Amino acid sequence: MEHNIIIFLFSAVMISLSGVLFPGPMTAAVIQQGSRSGLTGMYVAFGHGVIEMPLIVLIFFGAGSLFQLEWIRILIGMAGGMYLLFMAKDLLISKENKPPCSKGGMGKFSNEDITKKKRISSSFYSGIFLSIGNPSFLLWWGTIGVGLVIGAISFGPIGLILFALFHWLCDLLWYSFLSLASFKGIKMLGTGFYKKVNIFCGFVMLFYGGVFILSSLKLMV
Repeated sequence: MEHNIIIFLFSAVMISLSGVLFPGPMTAAVIQQGSRSGLTGMYVAFGHGVIEMPLIVLIFFGAGSLFQLEWIRILIGMAGGMYLLFMAKDLLISKENKPPCSKGGMGKFSNEDITKKKRISSSFYSGIFLSIGNPSFLLWWGTIGVGLVIGAISFGPIGLILFALFHWLCDLLWYSFLSLASFKGIKMLGTGFYKKVNIFCGFVMLFYGGVFILSSLKLMV
Protein backbone atom coordinates (compact mmCIF):
# COMPACT_ATOMS: atom_id res chain seq x y z
CA MET A 1 0.00 0.00 0.00
CA GLU A 2 2.71 2.50 1.03
CA HIS A 3 4.79 1.54 -1.99
CA ASN A 4 1.82 2.05 -4.34
CA ILE A 5 0.92 5.48 -2.98
CA ILE A 6 4.53 6.64 -3.30
CA ILE A 7 4.53 5.57 -6.95
CA PHE A 8 1.21 7.36 -7.50
CA LEU A 9 2.41 10.59 -5.84
CA PHE A 10 5.61 10.53 -7.89
CA SER A 11 3.57 10.14 -11.08
CA ALA A 12 1.16 12.89 -9.97
CA VAL A 13 4.06 15.28 -9.30
CA MET A 14 5.58 14.59 -12.73
CA ILE A 15 2.23 15.19 -14.45
CA SER A 16 1.61 18.30 -12.34
CA LEU A 17 5.02 19.73 -13.21
CA SER A 18 4.30 19.27 -16.91
CA GLY A 19 1.44 21.73 -16.48
CA VAL A 20 3.15 24.08 -14.03
CA LEU A 21 6.34 24.42 -16.11
CA PHE A 22 4.44 25.16 -19.32
CA PRO A 23 4.81 28.93 -19.91
CA GLY A 24 1.55 30.83 -19.76
CA PRO A 25 -0.08 33.98 -18.32
CA MET A 26 0.55 32.88 -14.73
CA THR A 27 4.26 32.50 -15.46
CA ALA A 28 4.37 35.96 -17.04
CA ALA A 29 2.56 37.50 -14.06
CA VAL A 30 4.96 35.90 -11.58
CA ILE A 31 8.02 37.10 -13.52
CA GLN A 32 6.68 40.64 -13.92
CA GLN A 33 5.47 41.04 -10.34
CA GLY A 34 8.49 39.15 -9.05
CA SER A 35 10.68 41.97 -10.39
CA ARG A 36 9.31 44.02 -7.47
CA SER A 37 9.40 41.35 -4.75
CA GLY A 38 11.02 37.96 -4.46
CA LEU A 39 8.03 36.71 -2.46
CA THR A 40 5.53 37.32 -5.26
CA GLY A 41 5.50 33.69 -6.38
CA MET A 42 4.45 32.53 -2.93
CA TYR A 43 1.45 34.90 -2.84
CA VAL A 44 0.44 33.97 -6.40
CA ALA A 45 0.60 30.28 -5.40
CA PHE A 46 -1.63 30.95 -2.38
CA GLY A 47 -4.18 32.71 -4.61
CA HIS A 48 -3.96 29.85 -7.09
CA GLY A 49 -4.53 27.38 -4.24
CA VAL A 50 -7.69 29.22 -3.16
CA ILE A 51 -9.20 28.15 -6.50
CA GLU A 52 -7.47 24.81 -6.90
CA MET A 53 -8.29 23.21 -3.55
CA PRO A 54 -12.07 23.67 -3.76
CA LEU A 55 -11.81 22.57 -7.41
CA ILE A 56 -10.30 19.24 -6.33
CA VAL A 57 -13.14 18.79 -3.85
CA LEU A 58 -15.73 19.56 -6.58
CA ILE A 59 -14.11 17.01 -8.87
CA PHE A 60 -14.22 14.49 -6.04
CA PHE A 61 -17.99 15.00 -5.93
CA GLY A 62 -18.30 14.55 -9.70
CA ALA A 63 -18.23 18.10 -11.06
CA GLY A 64 -15.23 17.57 -13.33
CA SER A 65 -17.37 17.07 -16.45
CA LEU A 66 -18.84 20.57 -16.04
CA PHE A 67 -15.54 22.14 -17.09
CA GLN A 68 -15.84 20.46 -20.48
CA LEU A 69 -19.22 22.06 -21.24
CA GLU A 70 -18.98 24.43 -24.21
CA TRP A 71 -20.83 27.39 -22.70
CA ILE A 72 -18.70 27.30 -19.56
CA ARG A 73 -15.51 27.25 -21.66
CA ILE A 74 -16.80 30.21 -23.70
CA LEU A 75 -17.66 32.22 -20.59
CA ILE A 76 -14.33 31.48 -18.92
CA GLY A 77 -12.34 32.18 -22.09
CA MET A 78 -14.00 35.55 -22.72
CA ALA A 79 -13.68 36.70 -19.11
CA GLY A 80 -10.10 35.48 -18.82
CA GLY A 81 -9.13 37.03 -22.15
CA MET A 82 -10.51 40.43 -21.17
CA TYR A 83 -8.70 40.30 -17.84
CA LEU A 84 -5.40 39.48 -19.56
CA LEU A 85 -5.87 42.30 -22.07
CA PHE A 86 -6.48 44.69 -19.18
CA MET A 87 -3.24 43.53 -17.52
CA ALA A 88 -1.36 43.85 -20.83
CA LYS A 89 -2.59 47.43 -21.27
CA ASP A 90 -1.33 48.38 -17.82
CA LEU A 91 2.10 46.88 -18.50
CA LEU A 92 2.59 48.20 -22.03
CA ILE A 93 1.50 51.80 -21.45
CA SER A 94 2.77 52.14 -17.87
CA LYS A 95 4.95 55.19 -17.32
CA GLU A 96 6.63 53.51 -14.36
CA ASN A 97 9.92 52.08 -15.61
CA LYS A 98 11.96 51.89 -12.43
CA PRO A 99 12.09 49.19 -9.76
CA PRO A 100 10.83 50.32 -6.34
CA CYS A 101 13.31 52.16 -4.12
CA SER A 102 14.77 50.01 -1.38
CA LYS A 103 14.51 52.78 1.23
CA GLY A 104 11.17 53.28 2.90
CA GLY A 105 9.66 56.16 4.81
CA MET A 106 9.54 56.55 8.58
CA GLY A 107 6.69 55.64 10.84
CA LYS A 108 4.21 52.84 11.27
CA PHE A 109 2.33 53.53 8.05
CA SER A 110 5.19 54.45 5.71
CA ASN A 111 4.70 54.61 1.95
CA GLU A 112 6.82 51.47 1.60
CA ASP A 113 4.57 49.55 4.01
CA ILE A 114 1.45 50.59 2.10
CA THR A 115 3.07 49.73 -1.23
CA LYS A 116 4.16 46.34 0.12
CA LYS A 117 0.62 45.50 1.26
CA LYS A 118 -0.79 46.51 -2.14
CA ARG A 119 1.85 44.38 -3.86
CA ILE A 120 0.98 41.32 -1.74
CA SER A 121 -2.73 41.84 -2.38
CA SER A 122 -2.16 42.28 -6.12
CA SER A 123 -0.10 39.08 -6.37
CA PHE A 124 -2.61 37.08 -4.32
CA TYR A 125 -5.55 38.23 -6.46
CA SER A 126 -3.56 37.62 -9.64
CA GLY A 127 -3.26 33.99 -8.58
CA ILE A 128 -7.04 33.84 -8.14
CA PHE A 129 -8.16 35.64 -11.30
CA LEU A 130 -5.56 34.07 -13.60
CA SER A 131 -6.75 30.66 -12.42
CA ILE A 132 -10.47 31.36 -12.82
CA GLY A 133 -9.98 33.02 -16.19
CA ASN A 134 -7.75 30.37 -17.75
CA PRO A 135 -9.85 27.88 -19.77
CA SER A 136 -6.79 25.64 -20.23
CA PHE A 137 -6.43 25.35 -16.46
CA LEU A 138 -10.05 24.28 -15.96
CA LEU A 139 -9.96 21.98 -18.98
CA TRP A 140 -6.81 20.33 -17.58
CA TRP A 141 -8.62 19.66 -14.33
CA GLY A 142 -11.72 18.44 -16.19
CA THR A 143 -9.66 15.82 -18.03
CA ILE A 144 -6.21 14.98 -16.64
CA GLY A 145 -7.10 16.24 -13.17
CA VAL A 146 -10.15 13.99 -12.96
CA GLY A 147 -7.97 10.94 -13.62
CA LEU A 148 -5.51 12.01 -10.92
CA VAL A 149 -8.28 12.62 -8.38
CA ILE A 150 -9.78 9.19 -9.13
CA GLY A 151 -6.33 7.64 -8.63
CA ALA A 152 -5.87 9.55 -5.38
CA ILE A 153 -9.18 8.51 -3.82
CA SER A 154 -8.37 4.86 -4.44
CA PHE A 155 -5.99 5.29 -1.47
CA GLY A 156 -8.72 6.81 0.68
CA PRO A 157 -8.97 10.34 2.14
CA ILE A 158 -5.22 10.45 2.93
CA GLY A 159 -4.48 9.81 -0.75
CA LEU A 160 -6.62 12.77 -1.84
CA ILE A 161 -5.09 15.06 0.81
CA LEU A 162 -1.53 14.09 -0.11
CA PHE A 163 -2.22 14.50 -3.82
CA ALA A 164 -3.69 18.00 -3.31
CA LEU A 165 -0.75 18.99 -1.10
CA PHE A 166 1.95 17.67 -3.43
CA HIS A 167 0.29 19.21 -6.48
CA TRP A 168 0.09 22.62 -4.80
CA LEU A 169 3.70 22.37 -3.60
CA CYS A 170 4.74 22.07 -7.27
CA ASP A 171 3.08 25.45 -7.89
CA LEU A 172 4.52 27.01 -4.75
CA LEU A 173 8.13 25.93 -5.38
CA TRP A 174 8.16 26.78 -9.09
CA TYR A 175 6.51 30.20 -8.78
CA SER A 176 8.66 31.07 -5.76
CA PHE A 177 11.77 30.18 -7.76
CA LEU A 178 10.61 32.29 -10.74
CA SER A 179 9.82 35.38 -8.67
CA LEU A 180 13.09 35.16 -6.73
CA ALA A 181 15.08 34.77 -9.96
CA SER A 182 13.25 37.74 -11.47
CA PHE A 183 13.85 39.89 -8.38
CA LYS A 184 17.56 39.05 -8.25
CA GLY A 185 17.90 39.68 -11.98
CA ILE A 186 16.33 43.13 -11.71
CA LYS A 187 18.59 44.09 -8.79
CA MET A 188 21.66 43.10 -10.78
CA LEU A 189 20.67 44.41 -14.22
CA GLY A 190 18.93 47.65 -13.27
CA THR A 191 16.05 49.79 -14.51
CA GLY A 192 16.52 49.16 -18.23
CA PHE A 193 16.05 45.44 -17.73
CA TYR A 194 13.03 46.11 -15.49
CA LYS A 195 11.32 48.04 -18.27
CA LYS A 196 12.06 45.26 -20.78
CA VAL A 197 10.58 42.67 -18.40
CA ASN A 198 7.38 44.74 -18.16
CA ILE A 199 7.12 45.05 -21.94
CA PHE A 200 7.84 41.36 -22.54
CA CYS A 201 5.27 40.23 -19.96
CA GLY A 202 2.77 42.73 -21.36
CA PHE A 203 3.06 41.15 -24.82
CA VAL A 204 2.73 37.67 -23.29
CA MET A 205 -0.50 38.77 -21.57
CA LEU A 206 -1.68 40.34 -24.85
CA PHE A 207 -0.99 37.12 -26.74
CA TYR A 208 -2.79 34.82 -24.31
CA GLY A 209 -5.67 37.27 -23.93
CA GLY A 210 -6.15 37.17 -27.69
CA VAL A 211 -5.85 33.37 -27.76
CA PHE A 212 -8.47 32.95 -25.02
CA ILE A 213 -10.95 35.30 -26.72
CA LEU A 214 -10.44 33.84 -30.21
CA SER A 215 -10.86 30.31 -28.84
CA SER A 216 -14.15 31.33 -27.22
CA LEU A 217 -15.37 33.00 -30.44
CA LYS A 218 -14.59 29.82 -32.40
CA LEU A 219 -16.71 27.80 -29.99
CA MET A 220 -19.57 30.26 -30.54
CA VAL A 221 -19.52 29.89 -34.34
